[in-house]
Amino acid sequence: MEEKIVRLSFASLKIRVEQVGEDYLLLVTGGKEHLGCTVLAEPRPSLTGKGVSCTSSVLNASGHKDELICRLLAERLSARRKARVVCTGGFHIDNISPAQLKELDEALGKISF
Repeated sequence: MEEKIVRLSFASLKIRVEQVGEDYLLLVTGGKEHLGCTVLAEPRPSLTGKGVSCTSSVLNASGHKDELICRLLAERLSARRKARVVCTGGFHIDNISPAQLKELDEALGKISF
């Protein structure tokens, strides 16, 4: 198991990565930890004909926006490792500001697997 901790100015985002056979399981938590979303990503040839992309299925709890994080991470890992990935979890901050959302988005862009 591997764990990445992304320290933001307002919270920490934890990402646990576990290999399950040839597949991967990601658990994303932070802020008020919960399970708000689950994403299944499967690799496939890119529609451009170059490289690998993926197809995703998303299951959200009502009113949750955790798909923003879970989908991005699941699809990135699936395409890079050419493996099926399930990402589940939740990251909740009460009254998150636009600046904090931008900081989170920028931090997610820097995460690599």
